Amino acid sequence: MTIATLLVANRGEIACRIFRTCRDLGITTVAVYSDADADALHVREADLAVRLPGSAPADTYLRGDLVVAAALAAGADAVHPGYGFLSENAAFAAAVQDAGLTWVGPPVKAIELMASKTRAKELMAGAGVPLMAPVDPATAGPDDLPLLLKAASGGGGRGMRIVRELAALPGELLAAAAEAASAFGDGEVFAEPYVERGRHVEVQVMADAYDTVWALGTRDCSLQRRHQKVIEEAPAPGLEDALRTRLHDAAVAAARAVGYRGAGTVEFLVSAEGRPYFLEMNTRLQVEHPVTEAVFGVDLVALQLRVAEGEPLPAPAPPSASGHAVEARLYAEDPARDWQPQTGALLTLEVPDGPGLRVDTGYVGGDTIGVHYDPMLAKVIAHAPTRTEAVRRLAGALERARIHGPVTNRVLLVRSLRHPDFVAARLDTGFYDRHLADLTTPGAGATTPGAGAPATAALAAALAEAVRATTTPGPAPAPTPTRFGAWRNVPSQPQVKRYRSEPDGTEHEGAYRTPRTGTPEPYDAPGVRVLTATPDRVTLELDGVTRHFSLMRDRDRVYVDTAGASYTFTALPRFTDPATQTDPGSLLAPMPGTVVRLAEGLAAGAAVAAGQPLIWLEAMKMEHRILAPASGTLTALHAAPGDQVEVGALLAVVQEDLDATPVPASVPEETA
Repeated sequence: MTIATLLVANRGEIACRIFRTCRDLGITTVAVYSDADADALHVREADLAVRLPGSAPADTYLRGDLVVAAALAAGADAVHPGYGFLSENAAFAAAVQDAGLTWVGPPVKAIELMASKTRAKELMAGAGVPLMAPVDPATAGPDDLPLLLKAASGGGGRGMRIVRELAALPGELLAAAAEAASAFGDGEVFAEPYVERGRHVEVQVMADAYDTVWALGTRDCSLQRRHQKVIEEAPAPGLEDALRTRLHDAAVAAARAVGYRGAGTVEFLVSAEGRPYFLEMNTRLQVEHPVTEAVFGVDLVALQLRVAEGEPLPAPAPPSASGHAVEARLYAEDPARDWQPQTGALLTLEVPDGPGLRVDTGYVGGDTIGVHYDPMLAKVIAHAPTRTEAVRRLAGALERARIHGPVTNRVLLVRSLRHPDFVAARLDTGFYDRHLADLTTPGAGATTPGAGAPATAALAAALAEAVRATTTPGPAPAPTPTRFGAWRNVPSQPQVKRYRSEPDGTEHEGAYRTPRTGTPEPYDAPGVRVLTATPDRVTLELDGVTRHFSLMRDRDRVYVDTAGASYTFTALPRFTDPATQTDPGSLLAPMPGTVVRLAEGLAAGAAVAAGQPLIWLEAMKMEHRILAPASGTLTALHAAPGDQVEVGALLAVVQEDLDATPVPASVPEETA
């Protein structure tokens, strides 16, 4: 069966990526979109598009019946699920086929067999795949600690808890089960030993209906936050040849055990001693598939389509691997604030092009990042002959990228790629647990000497603003009355512009004078000389070295990009506006989102304890608990379940006791 028109049951980056292959193959593309995605890039890039009324995933992208109806309405003859949403939903795959459409994915039976991690492990044991012995929580003892609790269904870190004390086990079991039931409709949770300093290593497989199964090498995905991957690479570095062969063989055995077809990934945990343990099989395309494509020179989506059309793989064995590839996931989030997702207008998204570089994205400059979906903006991939070259190429591309708008993890990615442990391939899933504080220290991100001083960037912003103020078109100034008397030709008095660095909040000043020549000059800045200054570009000589600063202004925000560092500043008024102050004890929404629930019995006049969860706010697949900052009395409550709130909205006020010790007012609870 030849596919002529393909509907992608997904959104964002993965939909755009699948459309790219379809265009190369001459396949007509169909997008589906929610109301929140009406003007999204994947909709603009598709040949046809069908609306799914609503904005929440449960009302749109998770409605298999609406997606199938959309495919039929658009005249599609095949459906590709992408990843996430319905990609591993056996009932959806069956519904697609029942509608007479081609399913670009594995057999329904394979999805069902691998859907439950507990059942999958039983099946893998029979296939000889190495497993970790489960632990019965009811009989767990001190020698079993630490334990990892995991949801039997789903993924993305939801329903997952690390337990280091037996006393915490009952409560964590209940919490994990509740989270799993909410996320996946299945509250089953199991326990297994938690491997300290383990590596997350996976094998890409591709299988056809003619008994050919390819093992397309390994990937290391150990750098994770909240059990979600951040940086991935292929091949996984530092593995013994025997271990690599064992992983390949185990992945092929796993695929054969379920009669697999299409693209899939078999994931393993590798202990510090080099022992592999089966984790799960993802019966879909992975987010990190581009690194495998780069190393093996294949298009995995094209191979998926080929297999779905009933064709065999082009050869009995996969092509030879070449070089090394690394991928970084660029998220709209603030790593220094518990990975808090960010929203708003994405003003600029420009990643430099070059040999060995690839960018997969669902956004362009001018798009808006909303609250309903995953905060990933793009994946940046670098391929080179060696790991060292690939890592350096990727770090350099991210460093030179121009990203203006919400806070992103770009600086964290650059620092991670250049961290000594990563450079030396000392990888494990605890990387960010150990290094996050250092990696998010303000002002430590510049790699070009002299370019990274925030004060210098603030000075460049002040100089650009001075030029802008004198060149902005406007009405002609009123004539100055002629005055007679004594006068002196003296340099102008220094002007000072104040800026707050985002997101760390440190303040900087840029001082300058504007002499009769009209070109602003730095004030009290020895060793600094202005070479050129325009509203969007300033060139300074710093101690004999010429440096360029590109600037972009959006209302009170100023974005400064220079070699080795990028800065976001908020221009501050000369005097503090009293209207911007909030009462002590005010609990403000840390991001736009939806109030999903309140603490039981919460009402004005209620007594609250320091650290007590009061309000649950959900945004971008992450749930945040708004905590009481101290023990005291709730004097006002302005939130109710279902409320849509903007960032900074006043949710409640706690009148705190004098002896109270403040705690963070928002703690992320879960992520998908």
